[in-house]
Amino acid sequence: MVMMSLMIGCAVKPGEPVKRHGDEIVAAGQRFRIGTPVVLWTDPGGYNAYSPVKRFGPIDREVLPPRYNVRFGKSMSEDELLELREEGYTLDRLRDAVDLFVIHYDACGTSRRCFDVLHDQRGLSVHFMLDLDGTIYQTLDLKERAWHAGPFNDRSVGIEIANIGAYPTDDAAVLKEWYTQDADGARVVLPPDAGLRTPGFIARPARGEPVVGEINQRTLVQYDLTPQQYDALIKLTAALSRVLPKIQLDAPRGPDGAVLTDVMSDEELAAFQGVIGHNHLTAQKRDPGPAFEWDRVLDGARRSLWP
Repeated sequence: MVMMSLMIGCAVKPGEPVKRHGDEIVAAGQRFRIGTPVVLWTDPGGYNAYSPVKRFGPIDREVLPPRYNVRFGKSMSEDELLELREEGYTLDRLRDAVDLFVIHYDACGTSRRCFDVLHDQRGLSVHFMLDLDGTIYQTLDLKERAWHAGPFNDRSVGIEIANIGAYPTDDAAVLKEWYTQDADGARVVLPPDAGLRTPGFIARPARGEPVVGEINQRTLVQYDLTPQQYDALIKLTAALSRVLPKIQLDAPRGPDGAVLTDVMSDEELAAFQGVIGHNHLTAQKRDPGPAFEWDRVLDGARRSLWP
């Protein structure tokens, strides 16, 4: 009788497809909703970093080498690797391994161009890309060791945000190519192959004027992200901190409480757990740049979790 009741109460029939809501991220094979559109690598139009062939350009049958590997695989003992082979990379293992969310701008301007450069041309990878219209693309399960932050790949999740980047104030011609002014203020000049999923989307920076600031002791100028990007990033950041609790909702800060603009020491990096910029990891990097509104993201993520 119990078995019959279970069968009658079961709403899923054998062979019936499972509906996807369209706002899930994947961590160790499990799906977690985040409240904003996510295109997975398995979805039509998604960007698949597992793919052994190039996504763009002429058809090429050459098999590419992997763009990812196992977290801490090089430092694991033989017994640990055997256990991993038997059990897979579980969510508990992932939660123990990952304590950094690394923010990059892609310097490509759109996620479509970013995947072309990162995957097809440079043989690298990143877990997420965030397009101008706020669409998030996940290219790999978070259990994978993506190649985006050098020696910090083992302990991090990474995102490439569509933004053409930050430049020295005396060498910022690229900003004039990518931004213009109209009656409503600044907007992005989209390339013909932008590939945005929102038809007719007009990308406008959250602040109408370029922002000047110091990053790693260089004076740089940059246009802000779009409001849609900030909204999506806030929700993703909040979700990651819940799915991977070692990622705390804070950034590296100085004695004055302001987010650091320079690279951190090895000791500081070893101790930090949370949301971090590429510029904090490497002195040569500028991203996410002087226009990035750290507290807008972190405060928003905290509010979304603890209203």
